[in-house]
Amino acid sequence: MDPAIVRLQFERFGRFRVLVIGRANAGKTTLLQRVCNTTDLPEVFGGKGNKVRDIGLKVYLVIRGYHNIENELVFGSNPGFIFHDSCGFETGSAKELEDMKTFVTGRSMTTKLEDRIHAIWYCIPASDYTRLITTAEEKFFNECDTRKVPVIALLTKADVLNGVAIGELRNMGLNMRAAIESVRGLEMHLLDKLEQRMLERLGTCKFPPRLYLSLGKMHEESFDCADLLTATSSALDEEALQMLLISTQQTNILLNIKWAVK
Repeated sequence: MDPAIVRLQFERFGRFRVLVIGRANAGKTTLLQRVCNTTDLPEVFGGKGNKVRDIGLKVYLVIRGYHNIENELVFGSNPGFIFHDSCGFETGSAKELEDMKTFVTGRSMTTKLEDRIHAIWYCIPASDYTRLITTAEEKFFNECDTRKVPVIALLTKADVLNGVAIGELRNMGLNMRAAIESVRGLEMHLLDKLEQRMLERLGTCKFPPRLYLSLGKMHEESFDCADLLTATSSALDEEALQMLLISTQQTNILLNIKWAVK
């Protein structure tokens, strides 16, 4: 990528801005840490760029998801990303859903390019496989107009299905060793079923996701964000935004090389 062109895109759009939505157990913070290649918590800035007071891990875990959606989460390891976290509408609060709709509409259509959200990552945990799609998801994808910003539906914590599959095989009479040796096929079958269920439930909504992606082993430091970044890039309508995303990410040099030779 020509550094001069990249610099022009940064000047035009500012930093790459993502709204992250999902239940408290969806792995949102872990995902953002992997994208920014860090184990640190983000710094929190108010809507006017003023830094919110530092908070400890325990306090952060308690209040995350319930702060002002306008707050900007920035990781010191990669300040090129700005993240916004959903504000608890997943709990069923009508007010929070209205705040979400107002934020998405305003930030996807604002004439101030540096304030626009460029993508939405909606995290749905596979660990909640018995209630994969809740009323909150149905309300969001039916009522929140996302035609101006791409939404990628992420089935997070997909690796939990390994334990589920082993349990089913054990219940079928296999010993632990045999279950572990045979688990891969059943695990993939369960994943396919969850992906199909998510597609059927969300694909018929008024404003369905642009893309769907399953993610597992996000807790491991070796987790590769390439699939997520590639999917996000392909969902963007403007080549300039694709360039901004790829140049901002620092976790996968191959993506930069691939883009440079396009």
